[in-house]
Amino acid sequence: MAANNRRMSGKKGAQVGSGGKRRRGLEGKGPTPPAEMRKGHAKQRAAQAKARRAQSRTQGRRGGGRSASELVVGRNPVVEALREGVPASTLYVQQFIDNDERVREALQLAAERGNLNLMEAPRPELDRMTNGLNHQGLVLQVPPYEYAHPEDLLDAAADEGEDPLIVALDGVTDPRNLGAVVRSVSAFGGHGVVVPERRAAGMTAGAWKTSAGTAARTPVARATNLTRALEAYKKAGITVVGLAADGDVELGELDALAGPVAIVVGSEGKGLSRLVGETCDLRVRIPMPGGAESLNAGVAAGIVLYEAARRRS
Repeated sequence: MAANNRRMSGKKGAQVGSGGKRRRGLEGKGPTPPAEMRKGHAKQRAAQAKARRAQSRTQGRRGGGRSASELVVGRNPVVEALREGVPASTLYVQQFIDNDERVREALQLAAERGNLNLMEAPRPELDRMTNGLNHQGLVLQVPPYEYAHPEDLLDAAADEGEDPLIVALDGVTDPRNLGAVVRSVSAFGGHGVVVPERRAAGMTAGAWKTSAGTAARTPVARATNLTRALEAYKKAGITVVGLAADGDVELGELDALAGPVAIVVGSEGKGLSRLVGETCDLRVRIPMPGGAESLNAGVAAGIVLYEAARRRS
């Protein structure tokens, strides 16, 4: 009787009998879904982050897009990049690293920036990040470069009340040449540089170093199609001038430099590509009494920019 009273009591807790739910509780729930579909799983979070990045790229503003992040590897390269003001987001330092003068300088330069993350990581992790390169315990992460759109360079000139002075690079694949051109554009009052999206140098750490910090104030635009970008410039009233060893006009005779102009520089070996050369309004040669066959892109652009600045002063 006492047992029956306990069963009939109103206290909370488990009650006698399953209500027919025990059988359903034993039924399977089907095959285990893949990791990308399991809520809270690391692979699902990674897949969602990748989808968000892809969506942001397609819904972005008019800008010319972003480059991939880059790693600067090794003690000397890292120290040089920090000295030259190359943008960086994180400095990775190996645990229990042998502390020499370069390591101390890298840590000091990183601390002086204030906004640079310092991360300590075990050697196997740095080996994985760098695909086994000889990182010597120091790895610097350079964030993606935010390219401008070619039309942004026209807007920059308009904001300053000046005729556009732009340099476009055709087939230049050495980042150091790109950095040198950026430096010359900044020195002679230009409004930016245009590079093609493919088969061309981008704003890597090497380009930043060669620009000697001027890349922070001189925009680099990336064009999906350089020929179409130059045609758009022509429609906006800009004279497109291509540098060529067999050009019809000598640089000293080029009056167009006093007005709105885009200077197109080709690669040292091949020069201007056919379509880009045909798009140019004028093909101009730089006189070289010394007999050199060609100049690299950085030197050629600097000479023409100096002449343009002289005519505009």
